Amino acid sequence: MHTGLIIDALIILGYFAAVVSIGLYKGRGSNTMEGFAVGDRNIPWWAVLASILAAEISAATFLGAPGEGYALRNFTYAQLAIGTILARIVIAYVFILPYYRYRVVSIYEFLLIRFGRRTRDAASAVFLVTRALASGTRLYVAAVVLVLGYEHFSGAHLEPLQEVAVYVVALVLLTAVTAVYTALGGIKAVVWTDFIQATIMFGALGYAIWALLGRVEGGWAGALSVLKGPTDLVFLDTGIQSGLGLWGNVKGILESEYTIFAAVLGSTFLTMATHGTDQDMVQRMLTAKDHHRSRLALILSGLADLPLVLCFLLVGILLWVFYQKPGMQHPFAHFILEEMPTGARGLLVAGIFATAMGSLSTALNALATSFTEDWYVPRISPGATSQQVVRAARISTVVFSVLLVLIGSATAYAVIVLKSRVIPIVLGIFGYTYGSLLGVFLVGMLTRTRGSNRGNLVAMACGFVFVAVLSGLHNDLWTLIHPAAAVGASVSPLWKPDWLPTVEFPWRIMFGTLLTFAVAVAFRTPQEQVEKARNHVHPDSP
Repeated sequence: MHTGLIIDALIILGYFAAVVSIGLYKGRGSNTMEGFAVGDRNIPWWAVLASILAAEISAATFLGAPGEGYALRNFTYAQLAIGTILARIVIAYVFILPYYRYRVVSIYEFLLIRFGRRTRDAASAVFLVTRALASGTRLYVAAVVLVLGYEHFSGAHLEPLQEVAVYVVALVLLTAVTAVYTALGGIKAVVWTDFIQATIMFGALGYAIWALLGRVEGGWAGALSVLKGPTDLVFLDTGIQSGLGLWGNVKGILESEYTIFAAVLGSTFLTMATHGTDQDMVQRMLTAKDHHRSRLALILSGLADLPLVLCFLLVGILLWVFYQKPGMQHPFAHFILEEMPTGARGLLVAGIFATAMGSLSTALNALATSFTEDWYVPRISPGATSQQVVRAARISTVVFSVLLVLIGSATAYAVIVLKSRVIPIVLGIFGYTYGSLLGVFLVGMLTRTRGSNRGNLVAMACGFVFVAVLSGLHNDLWTLIHPAAAVGASVSPLWKPDWLPTVEFPWRIMFGTLLTFAVAVAFRTPQEQVEKARNHVHPDSP
């Protein structure tokens, strides 16, 4: 056992060393903001494609998607991939060209050019807060396998505060390693390490499926003999039930996560927001040589999403056949630690770290770029030289690394010690805020004379409040802070009429977008701003 652990540890340490070395080597020469943030727009499309996939598959997905397959024993979660493909086509032909035409580094510069400073500042602030909270919380999930591994191999049962301490150590280690190559190498280091991490992740996923099929009695045929439930292995689910009537079915669909309607409508808006208005995702798209290659990488990443998600869910379904324990938490992590042989276990743990570091490095680089371009240069140091700007971006990368560790540690404490349900709120923060972002971006992309600074701020506030009410955020927060919740007592909601649906996460951005767009488009853009945007096209733009 001791020798096996040493071998696994060496594999993981070798992975860390390789990633840092490759990141620093590929990121050398990033001495301008154009190089630090968008790699001088000279990265091959296939590397951009791998980076997009690595960025969107976090450790929460690596462990959580198999958990969905385990709990549901079907593929309905994969329906959402339909919307991701449709959304990528819209982004490719509506969003990408204007970003290249204006040669933006931070995508919120587009809003500055199109509407003015207040809209840019509001959108950038929403991104910085949302991304920091969401990425910090996801770090907590990435450390789960380390804590489970410590308990499994040491045989010790950790007290709550001891468990939090292990989480903090894991978070510091993971973030420090990632911050080194991200701060020094910029987006080039991020994209090329993402390529390596995506390769490891796919290899680990394929090996997990092969290993599970070998461990299940009778292989795939044996698994099919177990999976005979009415919803087992189902892919499409309409969510429509007889006897509920029109409004009853509409309400039921809006309160369901995985239906064909959520896939075609809700998931499309969700992906348009996360891949079209989030600096984290768009930044790597802007590293391609031109908008044609950027479009190619984006659309192909969407086509790759469906088989990837199906593989993650297949892992979860096979785990159910193997364990058959209802309510089991983190079944994939347990299988890796308890059932995998030496070497393979190290590879799979490295795969989990790869997903965590891939999404973390992109978040750090995007946060640093947005802060530097949207706040440091225009507000803090307008006369900064190119070298000073890059230095500020690197320093802010380190600062955001510390912030994310603090958020991840606070999340671990809240979940383990306080038994709080803060994770669903924080992980769902995109749904509350990104509809407002997408609505304003769509006004800017689809119109030339509609939308203004004042109108956009009003519209974004309306979109947030509307989604908060529809999703029951006020009731979630009330339950979270109410003293009775700490002792498990029932807490009455503040306001929840029976007729009002509590919409699930695939729908939230859609409703926020539609209301924000409807309000913002009612305002007219000042003529001088229209002329400014018209004259701002970069001379080398397509």
